[in-house]
Amino acid sequence: MGALLRAFFTHLRGQRRTLALALTTLTISITIGLTIPAATKIAIDYIITDNPGPEGLPDWLNLPANRMTLLWMLAGLMVLAAAISLGVGLWGRWQMTRLTKRIQALLRKKAFERAVRLPLRRVYELKSGGASSVLREDAGGAGELVFSAIYNPWKAIVQLVGTLSILAFVDWRLLLGSLLLLPIIWMTHRTWISRLRPLYRAIRRQRETIDAQTTEAFSGMRVVRGFGRERGEATRFIKANHLMIREELLAWWRSRLLEVAWEILIPTASAAVLLYGGWRIIEGTLTVGDVMMFSAYLLMLLAPVQTLVVTATNLQNNLAGLDRTLDLLEEPVEFEDSPASVIVTPKRTPGAVDLQGVSFGYHQSHDESRPLVLRDITLGVAAGETIALVGPSGAGKTTLCNLVARFFDPTAGAIALDGVDLREIDVRSYRRLLGIVEQDVFLFDGTIADNIAYARRGATVEQIHNAALLANADNFIEELPRGYDSLIGERGVRLSGGQRQRLAIARAFLADPRILILDEATSNLDTESERLIQQSLQRVLEGRTCFVIAHRLSTVRRASRIVVLERGEILEIGPHEDLLDRDGRYAELLRLQIDPEDAAELNQAGAQSL
Repeated sequence: MGALLRAFFTHLRGQRRTLALALTTLTISITIGLTIPAATKIAIDYIITDNPGPEGLPDWLNLPANRMTLLWMLAGLMVLAAAISLGVGLWGRWQMTRLTKRIQALLRKKAFERAVRLPLRRVYELKSGGASSVLREDAGGAGELVFSAIYNPWKAIVQLVGTLSILAFVDWRLLLGSLLLLPIIWMTHRTWISRLRPLYRAIRRQRETIDAQTTEAFSGMRVVRGFGRERGEATRFIKANHLMIREELLAWWRSRLLEVAWEILIPTASAAVLLYGGWRIIEGTLTVGDVMMFSAYLLMLLAPVQTLVVTATNLQNNLAGLDRTLDLLEEPVEFEDSPASVIVTPKRTPGAVDLQGVSFGYHQSHDESRPLVLRDITLGVAAGETIALVGPSGAGKTTLCNLVARFFDPTAGAIALDGVDLREIDVRSYRRLLGIVEQDVFLFDGTIADNIAYARRGATVEQIHNAALLANADNFIEELPRGYDSLIGERGVRLSGGQRQRLAIARAFLADPRILILDEATSNLDTESERLIQQSLQRVLEGRTCFVIAHRLSTVRRASRIVVLERGEILEIGPHEDLLDRDGRYAELLRLQIDPEDAAELNQAGAQSL
């Protein structure tokens, strides 16, 4: 626990002035509040009671009018002290609450920045719902440590020390009896409370699983309904929730047992004070005011003790959240850039890409049980050249483009941009050179204009419209009731597949990339839309290096060179006409994949080349 708290205190740097101010006001508030029970003794022993003790009453207090005047004055002072204590304490608590929100925002910011920089493999394992759980629940709970680890314990300690000091002044024997409670608190924490954190960590882990499953189910609702799996998903959700509920109930019982013990202890201690104080009053060694004041201070003593117990329970819960947040913050990021990393800019980057002996396996292993996806790929791509990647599913086409985008690093070999190894280039500046359009288009829940403009900060309305025009998306956008301000729903559910793909292409156009990656970018388009976009692509691709994954002849035949991949290796490479003349694997794939109309066109092209 000590290591976790030290790690938490490092996040308080820059906020210590606010923390000190809040704790100071808290101390002042408690100190003022501790004077109120003393006023009770004064009222009983010196104003109300006729026989307060051996000293007797001053003569002037024997007049009822004088007693009532003092009683009113004392009551007013008590109310004033309570109001000042409340006001000062409330202001300090407000400062502490603001500090808590700052720490929560800071931890969530750090956790989010780390999560978006995790390796893609780890991101897929974490899932979107799981990441949301860590950012919302765990980082938020860690921020609450400002109260459970600092504010509430400090409040209890100040009140405890102040109360013990006053009790020592009243009667040292009662003080010794009160001090017996402290070892009980320490033993309780050592033997019981510290066992709660593993329970709370398990609860948070189960909540993360539930969030991930729920997000996944609703994201794939078309599939769920298409296969009639609503009841199955509901059953899976209920089972996961039942497990979490059982874990929560176990933690609840362990926490409540401590509170029950203190609920029994408080009346027991009050009864002991009544017996002891009554005996001392009968003996004539204490006054009624002394016993009343001591009873009040005893409750004030037990209250912070009970607060420490409850706070310790909350502390374990919040520490579990901090533990999981720190686990995320300590995970290695995708790529660590060094100060010596090369910064690239679009204007100074021609865009030549060179792959030398590149091999890659998703498990980073040469073990035969986990074969490599790519093997010894050597390919030089000149600046402005368009390379088409074809081959059967699983041949490694998308993996090769992922390596070019540096979503992963090669297991062996190297990829260079204009002669510089990608591992020596600042990854963020490199990706600003990229434009990517994938077959599985991802759009954000927002307007059409927002989704297109995502590719470039500060894009103007004219630039957005021009990009949509190039992607042949302007026509269907203008037909929508709100045009470019139309909301498209999560992942663009209110649009057709072809419309979503055209928006993705417009987004890539707006990015004005040096290197463009098109992964089946026109697969969801009808023939007419594809023809119009291909015309736009010819203009946009000029001067840009492009990698195209496609099966349609209309896309492949216009590439500078076509690379045929199979089982992670290059089988053939060359222009469309040359590969047709070879009548090898490329020609075979085209015969299997193209439409009958394209087949006639292919035969005619082949006859002309003979």
